[in-house]
Amino acid sequence: MIPIEDFHEDIIGKAARGLGISKNELADEAGLTIERINALLNGEVDEEAIRALAPVLELDGEKLVVSANKAWRPKDHATEGLFQANTPYHDMLVNAFLLWDPISGKAAVFDTGTDCGPILEQINQRNLSVETVLITHTHGDHVADLDRLLSETGHPPVYANRLEPHPGAELIDAGWTLDLGSLSLRALLTSGHSVGGTSYLVNGLAQPVVVVGDALFAGSMGGGVTSFTDALRNNREKLMNLPDDTIVCPGHGPISTIAEEKKANPFFPEFKW
Repeated sequence: MIPIEDFHEDIIGKAARGLGISKNELADEAGLTIERINALLNGEVDEEAIRALAPVLELDGEKLVVSANKAWRPKDHATEGLFQANTPYHDMLVNAFLLWDPISGKAAVFDTGTDCGPILEQINQRNLSVETVLITHTHGDHVADLDRLLSETGHPPVYANRLEPHPGAELIDAGWTLDLGSLSLRALLTSGHSVGGTSYLVNGLAQPVVVVGDALFAGSMGGGVTSFTDALRNNREKLMNLPDDTIVCPGHGPISTIAEEKKANPFFPEFKW
């Protein structure tokens, strides 16, 4: 079972950093002691404190309490035409995805993680033809095994957003499309975690699929490394308005759906349980 990437302490830290709110300011505005703030950031479950600070950080307090109690995880979303690889990177795990058209066997790989071996096994077992490799963003943990993947799959074209180029990749813009057998792919700019972070919306399987890189996690989101404001806005405008049954394939942690993110993600208080 792939573990949840973030719990309440991670979410509080990301929101505070993104909004530029110091621990002292957070304590003052939430009416809490700095000791209680530090305890929360160290993983302590203090439901009263969580509910007090959530509005200051523009988070949903009840969803944050659920996260703190580790009382939610997404359902299993096994889907024909979709494979998730989960490989270690230092003290964390990173995802890569293989999607294919079950009719034609044409496939696309999204990122590589640190070891493309599990994806290569699936390609060989299913006799798939890799037509393209799509990069969500160029952080090292997501493209670490790209050279090996290309060598083992006949050097298919690689695509990356022109705002975040990668050596050897063809550059694309938001709105770029690609047909893959009976599947259709469209690029969405979901920057904020990185300058050219790109999600890929795939239609044609039993449910829509969106591969989001580090834009969105199950019950959380990637840190706003380049712009927290952009990251949150892009998630709201380009991901959270997708159909509820859309399968969300994140860069870290388990697969979820848009409906599950509306239900459980504290960064989106506008959606209620």
